[in-house]
Amino acid sequence: MGEQQAGLRVPRKGYRLFKSQSWKVLIEGLWHNNPIFGMVLGLCSTLAVTNLLTNAFVMSMSVLVVLVVNSLIISLLRNLIPDRVRMIVYMLIASSLVIAVDMVLRITLPEVSKALGAYVALIITNCIIMGRAEAFAINNPPMVTIADAVGVGLGYSFSLMTIAFFRELLGFGTLFGLRVLPAAVEPIQLLTVPPGAFFALGVFILVINRIRAGRGDSKQEGGK
Repeated sequence: MGEQQAGLRVPRKGYRLFKSQSWKVLIEGLWHNNPIFGMVLGLCSTLAVTNLLTNAFVMSMSVLVVLVVNSLIISLLRNLIPDRVRMIVYMLIASSLVIAVDMVLRITLPEVSKALGAYVALIITNCIIMGRAEAFAINNPPMVTIADAVGVGLGYSFSLMTIAFFRELLGFGTLFGLRVLPAAVEPIQLLTVPPGAFFALGVFILVINRIRAGRGDSKQEGGK
């Protein structure tokens, strides 16, 4: 009441949320530190599983879960992990999480698990998991670390789902296995094979870089 009488503006809780450090870290991971379109990491799974939306979604959720839990554990243990065995600890934690996720997929989604093959197991060596652990989780408290992991994980998911959307739609004429395009529309067979994944990835990276360049130009012009 006293602050209102003095003419001071009390920021709303929601406003403070969007100005918080965790929110800024999440947006940074989603856009500027986007693993695929920004840092160009995790390309192995990107090229392999984006032929179908179902495969891309399951892989995205698997990486997101492993990334968030792995980063959280490392952040909680950051003061207890000796530097000389740091990478071994990262691998041990990530391996345990990936094995658990792989077992869940085999039980609940056996067909999808079979389609993904060894790529779920390869999450253990994914540069995104190791990179966020070493670059962020080991140096930051849990809440901010979770925000970073969620942002990067959602950025990875967005990239995979975007590429898979166009590859499946134009390559098979379906979305999540359901026919969308008329049978008379000739599918683009290139997009159903690995070389087509390289082409689609290159196009999206070009588009994202153009958007970023345009935003940078706008800011510079506004400053002038």
